[in-house]
Amino acid sequence: MLSFLLVLIHTKYLDGPVAYGRVSILFAWILVFNVILAYGMETSFFRFLNLDQYKNKVTSTSAISIVVSTLIFGVLAFLGQSQIASIIEIDREFLTYVIWILILDALVIIPFANLRAQERPIRYSVIKIINVIIYASLNVFFLVFLGDFSKKIEWLQAIYIEDFKIQYIFISNVVASAVTLLLMFPFYFKINYRFDKNLWQKMMVYGAPILIAGLAFAINEHFDKILLEWVIGGKKGLFDSGAYAACYKLALFMTLFATAFRMGIEPFFFSHAKEKDAPKTYATITKYFVIFGSFILIVVITFSDFLKQFMIKNPEYWEAMVVVPVILLANLCLGIYHNLSVWYKVTDRTKFGAYISIVGAIITLVLNLLLIPKYSYMGSAIATLAAYASMMLLSWYFGRKYYPIPYNLKKIGGYLALSIGFSILSFYVFDSNYLISIPLLLVFLVILYASEKRELQQILKK
Repeated sequence: MLSFLLVLIHTKYLDGPVAYGRVSILFAWILVFNVILAYGMETSFFRFLNLDQYKNKVTSTSAISIVVSTLIFGVLAFLGQSQIASIIEIDREFLTYVIWILILDALVIIPFANLRAQERPIRYSVIKIINVIIYASLNVFFLVFLGDFSKKIEWLQAIYIEDFKIQYIFISNVVASAVTLLLMFPFYFKINYRFDKNLWQKMMVYGAPILIAGLAFAINEHFDKILLEWVIGGKKGLFDSGAYAACYKLALFMTLFATAFRMGIEPFFFSHAKEKDAPKTYATITKYFVIFGSFILIVVITFSDFLKQFMIKNPEYWEAMVVVPVILLANLCLGIYHNLSVWYKVTDRTKFGAYISIVGAIITLVLNLLLIPKYSYMGSAIATLAAYASMMLLSWYFGRKYYPIPYNLKKIGGYLALSIGFSILSFYVFDSNYLISIPLLLVFLVILYASEKRELQQILKK
């Protein structure tokens, strides 16, 4: 939730959508390279940790692999800063911060995966929350208070620089990532440093499709901000990218839910894969994911006008609000896709994940290039929805053949159709009028309760 504070701070104190667009593009590059530096090792870690013959070697082998690859990346990146900055068209000064953030974040990939595998959600969550608190607090300090405080407190004058707001955002990220690594560093003293070459090769083979899928996902999720600036160009491109990125953040509720759900459920999928009733369990999990996701979709749409005024103080950004329902639905489709993807993970057919994600990435790139010149950020939103919906349907189609799961398609489809229909009425037809949107939300809840009453009562009894 603290992330919402950052949207408010950035859109209010940065110099309009152009500056926010520049920040969004830099973070888009960070997220793309995060995937490359992880190269599927996290998912490989979970897969091989559940195999008895490798159990005692997986943690050390994966940790050594990530550390070595990260150090190699760091050396090459710093040596080739000028060339990289020229290729991706960002200032070299910003690139330095980006490289440090990437290095620090990569070194905590396996320590965090280890906490998830050990089912230690409290420690995991506390450290993640500390990271966000530090990052958010420093953003508030640098952007809101430092300018005024530096006039009254002499030693603060040394760190205050005029027109340095974007740099302060990335300095805050570097500090937060460094503290996170410091908190996770005891992990590196506890593991038994044994590198199993044979295991590492198998993990790399297993993880390669995950890398491709992850890179394709990064393109689907973040490359549209970059493409908006590239295709439109100039300040107009940065403006549209910034407005789009800010309004995109209103889908954060759906993203947070889907991400938290995925991170908790992924180890569960692997640990229960051998159980007889696993497919039925997976089907039930997916149904309830759709139920909660559909509810979040309607709630955010219902109160989108309030969220807009609360989170995005600068009205310059509001012109991109039209993308919010489309992006919310796209992220719901993505969450469903992650639930459906259990079949290729537990059957070691991760190449299908790569194939499906590549299709999604191609759709993203092609539709963005076709639609941005005419529809700008709405074209990007449509491309995102088309990509994620296609990935969802493809995963369901292939999953029926290789790992049949008895999904209740009637209910899942019904909840989706109902939430989409009510959202369209509320947002596009009645312009988020509370007299219409709130009753629609209540009707959805009544239908939901009537349909799931028996199962809900059984769950509550347990």
